[in-house]
Amino acid sequence: MPLNAGQIEVAQSDKRFRIVVAGRRWGKSTLALRELCRFASVPDRLVYYVCPTFGMSKRIMWKPLKKKLLSLRWVKKINESELTITLINDSEICLKSADNPDTLRGVGLSFCCIDEAADCDREVFYEVLRPALSDKAGHCLIIGTPKGMGWLKDVFDQERLDPNNWQSFQYKTIDGGNVPEEEIEAARRDLDQRTFQAEYEATFLNYSGIIAYAFGEHNVKSLRPATLREPLLVFCDFNVSPMSACVCRQTKAGLEFIDEVVMMSSNTNELVDEIINRYPNSPVTAFPDPAGVQRKTSANGLTDIKILQNANWQVKYHRQHPLVKDRINATNSLLHLRADGSTRCLIDPKCKQLIKSLQNHVYKDSTQIPDKDKGHDHMFDAMSYGIEFLYPIKRDLGDRKPVTQWGAY
Repeated sequence: MPLNAGQIEVAQSDKRFRIVVAGRRWGKSTLALRELCRFASVPDRLVYYVCPTFGMSKRIMWKPLKKKLLSLRWVKKINESELTITLINDSEICLKSADNPDTLRGVGLSFCCIDEAADCDREVFYEVLRPALSDKAGHCLIIGTPKGMGWLKDVFDQERLDPNNWQSFQYKTIDGGNVPEEEIEAARRDLDQRTFQAEYEATFLNYSGIIAYAFGEHNVKSLRPATLREPLLVFCDFNVSPMSACVCRQTKAGLEFIDEVVMMSSNTNELVDEIINRYPNSPVTAFPDPAGVQRKTSANGLTDIKILQNANWQVKYHRQHPLVKDRINATNSLLHLRADGSTRCLIDPKCKQLIKSLQNHVYKDSTQIPDKDKGHDHMFDAMSYGIEFLYPIKRDLGDRKPVTQWGAY
């Protein structure tokens, strides 16, 4: 596939540190593949490709990298378990994970590419990879989609301070030519403005303050109660105090939250009993915190998710936690007021704790880290686990493939 104009512009830059901030599906991974091969074409070089998780590195780059190198007949040896390819010129390309920085230490790098950089910790670059580039005067390509004003914004601004070594590039999704204009306009309608600007227009935004910024009076409306056998969705956040869940129905437009359960000094068994007492004849699909695969809030030795399955509920969850940013973006996109005055998320006034959570859950000062000390996070977390599963912002799942399990009837 030929490079687009932006990819060519980045590839032709001779700066040592290149920062590419681009919208979803612009072509960041294609550019990364090209640069990995280019730097590894020189003998005896060590080249790293780094993603937030090992599974994401494999999902995004391993198959296309092998295909490309085999087609060029550059391959000497492939190590499938370590995701490493040795070339006939004795260069190595290694796929790595940012969530285990110790595996990145102790080497001298000629080139590294950090993909989905906003979801990696800043220390991975500043304390591990940047020093690894020093002895060989190695180059670095940092690519990603903005996530507030984090470290990606810091390195993006480095060009102003050191234009001899740094160069920054910024592209919208439409600039890549991979996503039709009508799909981008559909996303503009479906997503809240901030999420669209970040994900499709690659805009850096300050997310300080209220997390559920799209929530408003347009979301609060008296809703009809559940009918006798109406299928219901239950979104769960497992805590002993409080044990939190919200109950909703799925409509053609989106979700209607009709009830909530908040129980102090409780456990998952009691949560299940309470929902069954309220809705004894309704089929239930639960969307729990993925930590429930291991977590046990009850004394009988069963995991929280197993307890939900034993209640004959269908249970849907990701194998690993979705990124906090993805949960927040998906929730705000469902909550936002559309141009025609409609919204995809309605909440009955009886859901007082859910509404309070949306109104008061904030970021810690000068960070993009949700403040969990004030106690407003539990209902938001419960709500956002379900919303992110059902209405995710479109992106590669990497190693977060969803799981659906049924209880035994």
